[in-house]
Amino acid sequence: MSELVTMARPYAAAVFKRAKETGSAGQWSDALAFMSGVLVSEEISKIIGNPKVGKPQLLSLLQEIFQDTLAGEMDNFLKLLVANNRLSLVPSIAKLFEAYKAEEEGYIEVDVYTAYGFSEETQQAFAEKLEKALSKKIHMNVSQDPSLIGGVLVRAGDRVIDGSIRGQLQHMQKSLQ
Repeated sequence: MSELVTMARPYAAAVFKRAKETGSAGQWSDALAFMSGVLVSEEISKIIGNPKVGKPQLLSLLQEIFQDTLAGEMDNFLKLLVANNRLSLVPSIAKLFEAYKAEEEGYIEVDVYTAYGFSEETQQAFAEKLEKALSKKIHMNVSQDPSLIGGVLVRAGDRVIDGSIRGQLQHMQKSLQ
């Protein structure tokens, strides 16, 4: 997985730089998210991985799918990815692009995993505490993960805050061994 991120980083950096120059970060963000969603679908993945489907056919199909989403430079970007067999990098490129965009806009994307759902009040209070702890504005994505048993797991960029019972049990197990 980290290999994909390493290969995606130059593409994401170039796209972000161009988006900043043209003031089109929002459009690129939407296009990359849509492309990522389509390209990870099972049906499209089978077509991309099929050696009988040539690059011209694949490009034509994808341009047809993305015709309302991609224009100009975005279409050229798609052509580049197809030509270099880099379509598998699109989800990583999209994620890195969003991280660059967040950094530029002064906020950070935070993924919060909870064993049980947050109430609206609890989520707001937790977000305020995270903003103070991280010294940045945050965009918080909350997901439920019953395997945590209790507590929360927070991922903010490269930082991980594990306040889950599962994490504490794993830590205790390591220290006992």
